[in-house]
Amino acid sequence: MKPTPYIFTLLLWGMSLAISAQTVTLYEQFNGRYDYTAIGNTMNTVENGVYGICTMLNTSSANLSLDNNQNIVAAYLYWAGSDTGDFEVSLNGIPVSADRSFSDALDTSRVFFAAFADVTAIVLAQGNTDYTLSDFDLNSVIAPYCPTGTNFGGWALTVIYEDSNLPLNQVNVYDGLQSVPDNLTITLDNLNVLDNENAKIGFIAWEGDSSIAVNEQLTINGSVISNPPLNPANNAFNGTNSFTGASNLYNMDIDVYSIQNHINIGDNSATIALTSGQDFVMINNIITVLNSQLPDATITLDSNTVFCGDQTIEVFFTVHNTNSTGILPALTPITFYVNNVPLATTSTLNAIAIDGSESQSILIEIPEDIGAVVNLVAFVDDDGTQQGSVTESNEENNSASAAIELLLISDLIQLPNLNACNEGFETATYNLYEALTTIDYTIEDLQFYRSLEDLESETFPISMPSSYVNIDPDETIYVRMETSLCYDIYEFKLTTENCPPYVPEGFSPNNDTKNDWFNIQGLYDIFTAHELQVYNRYGELIFVGDNDTPWQGRTNRGLNHNGNKVPVGTYYYILYLNDSDYKPMVGWVYVNY
Repeated sequence: MKPTPYIFTLLLWGMSLAISAQTVTLYEQFNGRYDYTAIGNTMNTVENGVYGICTMLNTSSANLSLDNNQNIVAAYLYWAGSDTGDFEVSLNGIPVSADRSFSDALDTSRVFFAAFADVTAIVLAQGNTDYTLSDFDLNSVIAPYCPTGTNFGGWALTVIYEDSNLPLNQVNVYDGLQSVPDNLTITLDNLNVLDNENAKIGFIAWEGDSSIAVNEQLTINGSVISNPPLNPANNAFNGTNSFTGASNLYNMDIDVYSIQNHINIGDNSATIALTSGQDFVMINNIITVLNSQLPDATITLDSNTVFCGDQTIEVFFTVHNTNSTGILPALTPITFYVNNVPLATTSTLNAIAIDGSESQSILIEIPEDIGAVVNLVAFVDDDGTQQGSVTESNEENNSASAAIELLLISDLIQLPNLNACNEGFETATYNLYEALTTIDYTIEDLQFYRSLEDLESETFPISMPSSYVNIDPDETIYVRMETSLCYDIYEFKLTTENCPPYVPEGFSPNNDTKNDWFNIQGLYDIFTAHELQVYNRYGELIFVGDNDTPWQGRTNRGLNHNGNKVPVGTYYYILYLNDSDYKPMVGWVYVNY
């Protein structure tokens, strides 16, 4: 533009009123055998100016011509102009809407816009041909800008392509909208300079005037860069296209510069500085191309297995080396964090090729104080101290996170012990359902187990709970009852005691080998310290027996005892089991011959 001194003074005073610009930052990165080219055209018929023609074109064209071995990877359309914006245009008759927009201003009355659209599909379909931008008409809004020479419009098409003959490069696409005068500094990060040979940097800029070059310099890392005669050192933004050699792109620039002598091996950033004492220039797009052979480690958390009632989870993950130009070495460290605390560290097993991947799993113990929901974060190229060992093309994409819900269960719920008599052995038969009288349940929701391990893994359930024979004399049974959220665990012990003796109602001591003695079953092998007392109907003690002396119907006590058989009749007995769990048993027994 060509502002008068009054206009320039107003510009400086009015900068505080300007719309905030958008910082130029990394938009996309390509790693591989990539390079780029750019075409475009202006909507101005002549260079703008105070006394210039105040008419804008609404269509213009440019030709794309790639070599046969240059395969299109991405195509980005930028267009810009005076006023607040036209965000619906056409490319070769195909409607295009802005994916993103940018704005900048000299003051409240002189505002400018830029727009971006990913048009890769269009350019892939049409290939090498003339590209025409149309339906871009600023004539209805341009008049107020012409008196100050700030009327402009134009478009540029950036095409990233792959070529097997190229070295492995890193192509970074940065965009935003930042302007001068008086000076502008932009820091480009995410660079990895392994080799500066053939390194280059390109710009898409708007509103530069070839006729204005007051203290105008473009530097990188403090060094002035130029591309004479098209872009002299003192007039960098002058309406040219370095790719085509065109010098009639009024009020816009598509320029590219060699920077191999201005950037050093090992650099991971670069500082671009532009000074201009008068010319108003807006930087919309910057692209760097650097020879680079670097991996790019990323990680995805694919799935996980949560064990019920267990703080251990198994995490399945994949380490990728996509968008890279080098092999990711084996033993690249991987660390898993919860609340910024490292819980587990592992590493890749093998070297991962370009665009390759490797899947693994790991068991991670979660601290009990974390809670039911765990926010797990995985970092690749992290040794557990947030330090990496691998230089990557992108150091900002090494993490992945997932919210994992633990299957926490309530504490063991104690049920009353279940008792059975064992008939003199260490085993007994139990109906395990009888232990559940204090809870509500349905049989379909229950399983009985002999160990917590079996319960958690749901293996080896007790097959017949209603008639279970214990294996150990001191045994605990665990019950898993399914609920809507997880499951509850109950436990109870199996206890055994001697079964009470069975006393017959009579016997016949006639030596016929049938019921010849007072055979109290479950007595002689179990209650070995018992004592049996027998009384006649007069209350006289006629017999005392023990474990070695069963009653065979004869007397061994009393005044007239002679060891003879007692008469037929009913006799009263007292059986002292001498067991604290049982009271003496009393009753009547009938003797008959």
